[in-house]
Amino acid sequence: MLKVEDAPEPHAGPGEVRIRVEAASVNPIDWKLRAGYLQQVMPLQFPVIPGRDAAGVVDEVGDGVTGTVVGDRVFELSDTGTTAEYSVLTAWAPIPDAWTVEQAAAAGVAGETAIRVLDLLNVGAGSTLLVDGAAGGVGSAAVQIAAAHGATVIGTASEHNHEYLRSLGATPTTYGPGLADRVTALAPGGVDAAFDAAGAGSLPDLITIASGADKVVTIADPTAQEHGVRMSAGTEKPELALAEAADLGKAGKYAPHVATAAPGPSRR
Repeated sequence: MLKVEDAPEPHAGPGEVRIRVEAASVNPIDWKLRAGYLQQVMPLQFPVIPGRDAAGVVDEVGDGVTGTVVGDRVFELSDTGTTAEYSVLTAWAPIPDAWTVEQAAAAGVAGETAIRVLDLLNVGAGSTLLVDGAAGGVGSAAVQIAAAHGATVIGTASEHNHEYLRSLGATPTTYGPGLADRVTALAPGGVDAAFDAAGAGSLPDLITIASGADKVVTIADPTAQEHGVRMSAGTEKPELALAEAADLGKAGKYAPHVATAAPGPSRR
């Protein structure tokens, strides 16, 4: 059961800061955890505070922290639960002026995941990348970040999202049967890598399109091993990814996707 309750107030330890949370996001991983789908790999001991990223104002700075002071506005990526009045952080970055607080709260999981997978796929200047599920939080982050790195990007989405993908710098196409033929028409020179952000059963097509399972990474398809495809999960050097996302946001090259915004519970 999901409900609002009081919890012990956390405090920043060595190498940590605490923020007073202004906004927290809900990602697919949150509902999957609540539904028990990830119990084997990410077991929970209840009660647990949901949420993995948030944005807010620093109000405590732990020993050994440099470059961040009380009053700074930051966004974060955390394993300790962010849907709360306070959140203690081990990885954070300053909020770019161009972002709303809602966008900042949505940047942690999506930005880190996109950057991690693009690094695994060695996407850079001159690369051609296919993003399957390009209009979602992670997919849209991957489109923008890959384009910022000089890659040519093709993205799959429903037709009503095609103009949105064009605005991000991707060439859109629809998903589903015939994908390989559609992508070949759009990229006659071939595709160097494919990023499955949807988990919609498209791995065989993506392997064909990218000319090999080693050129495909998924974050959402549990059948990856059956196809010889890498499945990327967890975080690696999140502080570096958040710093890169912040720099791209400051440069106007990455705007986190927010599907909808809702008010949180009133503070007492």
